[in-house]
Amino acid sequence: MLPWLEADDAFPDPRDALADPPGLLAAGGDLSPGRLLTAYRAGIFPWFSDDQPILWWSPDPRCVIAPDDFRPSRSLRQQLRRGGWQ
Repeated sequence: MLPWLEADDAFPDPRDALADPPGLLAAGGDLSPGRLLTAYRAGIFPWFSDDQPILWWSPDPRCVIAPDDFRPSRSLRQQLRRGGWQ
């Protein structure tokens, strides 16, 4: 059963994430800065639709991009130079 987070509830252990759908860990809670920082530090992130409850995910494996290792493609660099994006 998927845990429902109230405002002050801690996240479940990411190792307890569901196998189907893969990585779904919990629902509910809020998107306060403190909760987001706690989540991101534990490899947990929110992913949901506006009209749905907040779903918290921690898939294994997950993609991690180290900022120092990121190399933007030529087309991305050109787009950034052109501006017009938000």
